Amino acid sequence: MTAPAFAPETEERLALARQVADAVLFEGYVLYPYRASAAKNRLRWQFGVLVPPAWGAECEEHDFQHTECLMEPRAEASLAVEVRFLHARRRTVQRALPDGGFETVPELHLDDRVLVPWDEGAEERVEFVAPVAQLSGDGIEFPFRKPAVEDTEPVLDATGRTVGRLVRRSAEVTGVVRLSASELEGPYRVLRLTAVVENTTSWTPPEGRAADRDAALPHSLVATHLLMALSAGSFLSMTDPPEWAKGAVAACRNLHTWPVLAGEPGRADLVLSSPIILEDHPAIAPESLGALYDATEIDEILALRTAALTDAEKREARGTDARAAAVIDLADSMPAEVLERLHGAVRGLREITGEPDGFPDEFGVTRPDTPWWDPASDAGFDPEQDWVMVDGRPVGKGSRVELRPGLRHTDAQDLFLQGRTATVEAVLHDVDGAVHLAVTVDGDPGADIRREQGRYLYFQPDEVVVPEDPR
Repeated sequence: MTAPAFAPETEERLALARQVADAVLFEGYVLYPYRASAAKNRLRWQFGVLVPPAWGAECEEHDFQHTECLMEPRAEASLAVEVRFLHARRRTVQRALPDGGFETVPELHLDDRVLVPWDEGAEERVEFVAPVAQLSGDGIEFPFRKPAVEDTEPVLDATGRTVGRLVRRSAEVTGVVRLSASELEGPYRVLRLTAVVENTTSWTPPEGRAADRDAALPHSLVATHLLMALSAGSFLSMTDPPEWAKGAVAACRNLHTWPVLAGEPGRADLVLSSPIILEDHPAIAPESLGALYDATEIDEILALRTAALTDAEKREARGTDARAAAVIDLADSMPAEVLERLHGAVRGLREITGEPDGFPDEFGVTRPDTPWWDPASDAGFDPEQDWVMVDGRPVGKGSRVELRPGLRHTDAQDLFLQGRTATVEAVLHDVDGAVHLAVTVDGDPGADIRREQGRYLYFQPDEVVVPEDPR
């Protein structure tokens, strides 16, 4: 096992994957409106936080990530491993005093920004290369340590005079990466690779007061994720494995992280194990000109909203973090033609021959010449007349049911509808033969509008019950 710089070919493959890994690293780093004073920027670091063991024992957060995936390495293959995380640097603001000293203040006003206390995130990497042959049995361990650091940065006003300073402090963190591999039974030479990243920092909460997450964060590994690249061979997809490997994939255990194929599409020699569930070969949208850091970000909306902030709000955002300042500058300088590119994109097109069905409306958009439900093409089905048996009773349009959506949890909003009564508006059959109930929730003030627009909530028959009194 060695820890040199990666070979140029490996570094090139990892560089492409890091574009997505950076999005994981900084997801939710600072949220719109990008000010430290905003309520949603006061509880930070939500993804991939590996806390010190002493803190993890007192809360629901974890001190490790456990990845398992399948690989088919060739002879003499090696595995390049890169653990990436943010190391919190606690920043305090100090004002210069006439006697040459400094005092800590809650904020420091400058012409272009307002500096405030903040936790910055410094990117950390742990890199090493291990021959696959050494991973059998108990495998290998690679301990790492990131030392405590303190530095100061002078703050100058527009004339170049020192008016204060920023003091940044980071605490020591230690951890370990454990790798092992075991060969599976079967006709193919497939190895189950296990990779565990663990925070081993010895920090304990101060005596005499309850454990505090804010105090634990400087000793944590934040937004932790793992990149692994084979020098020869390939990984199997965990989301779309070949038929013969589905049982072995299902037996893999992944805790607090999920591995996907990464890097160049069409290749399978690189894996990204991320605390955010991704698809195989994830990529950054080419229209996106820069990171906005906001969870589930929608670039166009965020860019417009950010550009509309007041000058005072922008000054505070610029003083919150250098990355927040870059977002403000990006929104302020974005040309109209670039903003227009964010409005929408078509990722796939198919060739159309002949005349399109339907007719153009006044905007030139082709509309179908049949309603959303066409009796001619769906002979034998009538959503307004069909019915289905629920609890031994027929349920159709006009029936009242009680919603019990707990079986699937396909939508978080379903949790708020548990136990609510609803009126069935239609019984629908899809192309796979499944039955769906279109409903409006009783007491919904917008029910009439939903009926007029045909916008309903949909549940399957086993997600509803018929109340004792169906009236």
